[in-house]
Amino acid sequence: MSSSSPSSSSTLMRVAVGASALLVVAGLAAFWYASNQARKAPPKAVDHAVTVTIRGNACEPNEITVPAGRTTFTIVNQSNRALEWEILDGVMVVEERENIAPGFSQTMTVKLSPGDFAITCGLLSNPRGKLHVTPSAASLAEEARPSLVNYVGALAEYQVFLRLEAATLDDAVRALADAVKAGDLAQARALYAPAHQAYKRIEPMAELFADLDARINARADYFEKREADPGFSGFHRIEYALYGQGDPKALAPVLDQLLADTETLQARLRELSVPPERLASAASKLLRRVADNLPAGGEDHYGHAELVNLQGSYEGTKKIADLLQPLLVKAAPAQQKAVDERFAAFDAALAPYRAGEGFQPAPLDDAQRQALAVPVRALAEELGKGERRARSGMS
Repeated sequence: MSSSSPSSSSTLMRVAVGASALLVVAGLAAFWYASNQARKAPPKAVDHAVTVTIRGNACEPNEITVPAGRTTFTIVNQSNRALEWEILDGVMVVEERENIAPGFSQTMTVKLSPGDFAITCGLLSNPRGKLHVTPSAASLAEEARPSLVNYVGALAEYQVFLRLEAATLDDAVRALADAVKAGDLAQARALYAPAHQAYKRIEPMAELFADLDARINARADYFEKREADPGFSGFHRIEYALYGQGDPKALAPVLDQLLADTETLQARLRELSVPPERLASAASKLLRRVADNLPAGGEDHYGHAELVNLQGSYEGTKKIADLLQPLLVKAAPAQQKAVDERFAAFDAALAPYRAGEGFQPAPLDDAQRQALAVPVRALAEELGKGERRARSGMS
């Protein structure tokens, strides 16, 4: 039997440790390379989808033609900023996806009628692309079918609701403007959240007007220079000054513009002819976006009035669901029961944060936002089922 000297054992140990270290370094290098390649590789598109890639300040392709009917789009974000993608009919939002992170994609299926539309390409200041929708056999057949009048009563009542709430919004913004111009920071802060909540109650329809919604309610994230961007205005610009800067002095022109925009919004809502399918889908679409925004930090980065806003979204979407309830109860009672249960779960999720007629002032943490997003998303999905049922029963 042979034996090794202490120096030989030490040498072998050093060699083994060195080899292990080399393996670790090699493994880390392989992991870095694979991660980097995955980051560079474009996200996989959905089969048969129209892929739109956004790089810098343009869409690729920048001009798209599709037949009328349902089309699925895969929006790929190859820019360095989170972005939203919208299909616009003039100033009206047809469909949208928000919070698409750099290097990621989202899919969107939308039913399109023949015509020419605009598409946004990243930042709001970027040039828009074009979407051409050509007539198809299905769209021509659909145009020939007469519309039912089942929704006339619900639509008329919702028009009254919109007008009353738009007037409430106008009054709330005027009171906020008076406090700001008087230099009363405490009063302005007290009036900000109720004014924004008034917008949230009519947001399912107000956000259809892309130009007004961008000026009234767009977050700094969607502007090139963020808070310093000259296009950043409306509620979140006011919120930033009141809570982020603590100085309302420079807000007078911002509030004057907000007042002008709320007056324009009132006029447009009075003339708005809401298609039944739009009423059926508006609540679902809004709540999906709210559920997506909550885990990402919510919408109110400075004043942290997420709970007040959620209450406004609850009330606005509940009004739509209540108006459609008689129709859904007859066609699908189990579906209506599920919708009622989802609204009850949403309300119950807000209950622990209530304080009197309002909410506790403390901001939500990440875990709380994620927990609140669960019932909101579930409600959005349930209302989406009702939307599809409404579409199938309207012609």
